[in-house]
Amino acid sequence: MMAESIALKKARARKILARLDRAYPEATIELRFSNPLELLVATILSAQCTDDRVNAVTETLFKRYRSARDYADSEPTALERDIHSTGFFKMKARALIGMGRALVERHAGDVPRTLDELTALPGVGRKTANVVLGNAFGAPALAVDTHVFRVSQRLGLAKSEDADTVHDQLCEIIPRPQWTHATHLLIIHGRRTCGARKPDCPGCSVKALCPWPGKTKPPSRN
Repeated sequence: MMAESIALKKARARKILARLDRAYPEATIELRFSNPLELLVATILSAQCTDDRVNAVTETLFKRYRSARDYADSEPTALERDIHSTGFFKMKARALIGMGRALVERHAGDVPRTLDELTALPGVGRKTANVVLGNAFGAPALAVDTHVFRVSQRLGLAKSEDADTVHDQLCEIIPRPQWTHATHLLIIHGRRTCGARKPDCPGCSVKALCPWPGKTKPPSRN
């Protein structure tokens, strides 16, 4: 089989996103937040944790910690206790305290608006930074989480073992204004249809556009 050209891949990506948009018209970020700091904190907590669990934790957390200074001055064991159920709580508490201190010392307590400044904060990688840029600041930003990583490769839109490479490959074929929404569509498709273990290929809205050879079949009626 001949390799797909960039032009053909762009065209197929456009069709895939259009079909996913029709399948999931409500697709948006599921983390709850009211300002950039809250989204930054929630995204840090979401590592190896469900959005539902993070939302349950932040409902109380955001009432206790309202500013970067609150995180910077927090007592580690108390913060660990507050975020314990999100998992990896010691590491996440260190990240939140370090992030708070960096915001106070470098940015007057405000969340910066550039990728370089965000990724320079403790606990903030490229994915987290792009979540904040795209959803708190409205900048075009594509975030590669585990769902985007898996789904984009099954769909043949990217191919790499490295998340940053997958990010760059997707950005090459998806128009910049669509980056944030494309992230939401790929994530929700990964959660609801294209699961890691048992994807619902028979019920997939983009099955005809998917080259993945491991498609599941409808259950036998026998």
